[in-house]
Amino acid sequence: MSYTLYILRCGDGTLYTGITNDLPRRLSAHRAGTGAKYTRGRGPLSLVYTEPCADKSAALRRELYIKRLPRQKKEALLAAAASQASNALPAANS
Repeated sequence: MSYTLYILRCGDGTLYTGITNDLPRRLSAHRAGTGAKYTRGRGPLSLVYTEPCADKSAALRRELYIKRLPRQKKEALLAAAASQASNALPAANS
């Protein structure tokens, strides 16, 4: 079963990192206030990063690695991912 590592930006600007095997269901739980305690009352929540992981063990290791990063490095990871995503999109005037 594949897992997804994800990062949410909370309404207060903080970042929340988690893993799931069903991202839409997990996002719904966070937004309904039944997800992690950390995200309750910190809305609105924005999904800012996803990364596929081969299995739960790999996802847990990656989650721990990212959670240990200082905020500045997490922001750099998000910026790099956003840059790659925008480079993958065709030009608007094509």
